[in-house]
Amino acid sequence: MGKPDADGPELPDLPPEWGRVVVPDDASALAAEAEQVRRELRARAGQGGPRRVTRSPLALPLLILLVAVLATVAGLMTVTWPRSGRTAPGPTPAPYAPPTGMTGRPLPALDLVDAGQSPVPLRGLLPAMIILVDGCTCPDDVATAAALAPAGVTVVTVAGDRPVRVSPPPAGATVRPLADPAGGLRAFLHLPPRPGVAAALLVDRAGTLVTVVPEVRSAEDYRADLAGLAA
Repeated sequence: MGKPDADGPELPDLPPEWGRVVVPDDASALAAEAEQVRRELRARAGQGGPRRVTRSPLALPLLILLVAVLATVAGLMTVTWPRSGRTAPGPTPAPYAPPTGMTGRPLPALDLVDAGQSPVPLRGLLPAMIILVDGCTCPDDVATAAALAPAGVTVVTVAGDRPVRVSPPPAGATVRPLADPAGGLRAFLHLPPRPGVAAALLVDRAGTLVTVVPEVRSAEDYRADLAGLAA
């Protein structure tokens, strides 16, 4: 327990280095000491506060590099992203190539049909220029071929299901309209029909295939071979 002090009531034991402790009756007498203590506390708090963050010298270059990469990726996506309003142009169709290896082959013994559905042996009409008109009746091309055909050469038009009679041929020309419902002639030639296109084949008297014209565009496509069928 404390011992009585001459100037005040009894106090607990205090460290001797504190010296003589005097408790004033008015607390305002300690205002100066309290202010000094607050200054010391603030100074200590400032020394122990948050430290200043130092930035790496590589931070700015890395940020610039990141922005450049993002801009490049965005540009590539804009170029390659499919657009609904834009359609890629389709490839230009190449001219139809004639069947290879057909010249010199014998014409098969095919029976076609006439308007009355009676069979007509195709080899019985040789020599002939046979025009396939199941893709296009092409009356002008048929008339031109009939006008150029030498005497003794038959111009035969071959349709699909039923014979197609075109405009009357020139005087002295012979045009025989037939049909090939089974498609045997097209299968032999490996030449599928195409809309708006007439094909032709020229066969000599012996039944040998002289030439195949997959698309008749003008008389120059067959004129020389047609004249040679009369030999």
